[in-house]
Amino acid sequence: MTDSIVQTQSQGQVQRTLSQQIQKLYKSHIGHAPGKVTCQITNNTITFLAEDSLTKLERLLLKEDKRDDGKSTQVNVEQVRDDLDKALRPALIEIVQTTLNLEVVDILSDTTLATGRTAIVVVLSDTPHFKSNDL
Repeated sequence: MTDSIVQTQSQGQVQRTLSQQIQKLYKSHIGHAPGKVTCQITNNTITFLAEDSLTKLERLLLKEDKRDDGKSTQVNVEQVRDDLDKALRPALIEIVQTTLNLEVVDILSDTTLATGRTAIVVVLSDTPHFKSNDL
């Protein structure tokens, strides 16, 4: 990866592109596109927020609430979501590295089951440089 490449798009354009690509990733890999994905790039960090990110299966398990043995299904849904996040990680890294031409150093993600929101934080090797909005 080359660290100091100036993007040919503005920051806003890159953020929209990344949001759309993450939405497509969810749809193609797990069959569910989040209702809305927002992206914010600040210094060497990208933050994604995906609304309505739970799959039909996850929502069904949460609706059932209790297993036959009386234990909550939330722990099972949390494990499913953790496994999905791990499975999506290589494709997410590829999207970010290809789009920004920067190395991904770390990814952190978490989903709040009660709201269906997923947050993903991507730490980059360097701060991306964007095309100026000047005319």
